[in-house]
Amino acid sequence: MDQQYNNILAPVDGSKATDPVLDKAIEVAKLNDTHLDILNVLEVNQFSDTYGGAVSGDVIYKLSEDVQARLNELKQKALDAGVKSVDIHVRFGNPKPVIAREFPADHDTQLIVIGSTGLTAVERLMIGSVTNYVSRSAVCDVLIVKPAELAKLNKK
Repeated sequence: MDQQYNNILAPVDGSKATDPVLDKAIEVAKLNDTHLDILNVLEVNQFSDTYGGAVSGDVIYKLSEDVQARLNELKQKALDAGVKSVDIHVRFGNPKPVIAREFPADHDTQLIVIGSTGLTAVERLMIGSVTNYVSRSAVCDVLIVKPAELAKLNKK
C-alpha cells in the first residue's frame, strides 16, 4: 500500500457488516500504524415511526447509552488487536453527509472503511445505500468491505 493513511474512519451501524468492516479497518490501521475512529450515526427520525410519533429524550438517551456500550466493546477489540490509538463517536443526523463529509472534515479523515451494505434490497431501493452515497461524495478515499458471501462468489 503506497498511500499512507493517518486517520481512518470505520462507520458502524450494528448490522452484520459491523464485524467485517471493523476487522478490515483494524488491519489497515495496523498496516499504517495510525489512528482509528469508530463512528455510529443515529438517525433520530428513523425511530419516530417505530415508537409512534415523537421520540422522547429518554428513548434517545437509552439508545445512545446502548450504542456507546457497543462502541466501547469495538474500541477494546481494536486495542486488543494492536491498534494504538482508537476513539469512538456517536453522532445524530443523516448518516450520508455525516460519514461522507462532516465527520471527515472535523477529524482530518484520510480513509473511510465502510461495508458494502447494511440494508436489505428493499431498504436500499427505498432510501438508497449510504455506502453508494459515501463512495460518490466522500472528501477522502473510501474502502468498501464486501460481505464474506460475496467474496466467496467472486473467487469462483
